[in-house]
Amino acid sequence: MSRTSNRPVDWEALVTENETRLYRAALAILGHPQEAEDAVQDAFIRYLEKAPADLENPGAWLTRVLVNGCKSRLRLGWRRVGPLPDTLPTPGPEEREELEELFALPPEDRAVIHLHYYEGYSTDEIARMLGCRPGTVRSRLSRARDRLRKLIEAN
Repeated sequence: MSRTSNRPVDWEALVTENETRLYRAALAILGHPQEAEDAVQDAFIRYLEKAPADLENPGAWLTRVLVNGCKSRLRLGWRRVGPLPDTLPTPGPEEREELEELFALPPEDRAVIHLHYYEGYSTDEIARMLGCRPGTVRSRLSRARDRLRKLIEAN
């Protein structure tokens, strides 16, 4: 069922309200600006094609689709993440070091850290988005915090 055959959507408002947040989440998970842009575009296309007409929270639906799309991209064999590009807008070397440490984490840990601390989702909400149990999200958060702490202490 196509989204266009259902009730009208204020497409411009939907994109404006969600694009920056989705891009930050995709960049945190994928670590590459162009791939993050592609993942966000794919999420919006999926919204147009597949979102239910009675959707109460389009932002949460888009986030779940985005995270699932990012996980699929990470499974591709040809994909390799290198160092952060110089074009990434960061104010200074200290924040760049923090981002490098964050990108050193496995993708599933980066995802829960970003969704919890940067987007403000609860562990229950993240679990629904990622299709896992809340306890798994809490374990990933704990593991990621421990790994970040060790990375920061090592520097």
